[in-house]
Amino acid sequence: MMHMLQEAEFWVAVGFVVLMGVFGYIGVHKTVLTALDHRRDRIKAELDDARRLKDEAAKLLAEYKARHAAAEREAQDIIASAKADAERIASEAKAKMEDFVSRRTKTAEAKIAQAETQAIADVRAAAAEAAVTAASSIMAQSVKGQVADDLISKGIKDVRDKLN
Repeated sequence: MMHMLQEAEFWVAVGFVVLMGVFGYIGVHKTVLTALDHRRDRIKAELDDARRLKDEAAKLLAEYKARHAAAEREAQDIIASAKADAERIASEAKAKMEDFVSRRTKTAEAKIAQAETQAIADVRAAAAEAAVTAASSIMAQSVKGQVADDLISKGIKDVRDKLN
């Protein structure tokens, strides 16, 4: 046993046991445990706070995704509505243009028909006048007297009635 008292490891072990006894008597272990408990509580609070923040972030992300989807649907609805309106306006404009062209064509055709009718009437009137003038001059040269005047009047009347 003497030999053991001379070993350095023995005295280190004795010193360690004494130091632990002093620490136990002073209550160092309570201070260390209290510090560890405080640190554990602080870490636990930080973890709880991090979980809470993560949950809030997930909720906000879901809310923003829902808003984005709603905005996307609304944009698609607006685009579809705008396309429908554009098609409707284009078809209405086409119908109005066709109606306008049709009315203008009918008006032009009516004016052309009226001009043709007027031209035919003018030509007939001119031809009747020429015929009457020619007949008058021929009759005036060939027939004389009362008989000639009656024939000329009757001929002029007949020509005017037939040509007009």
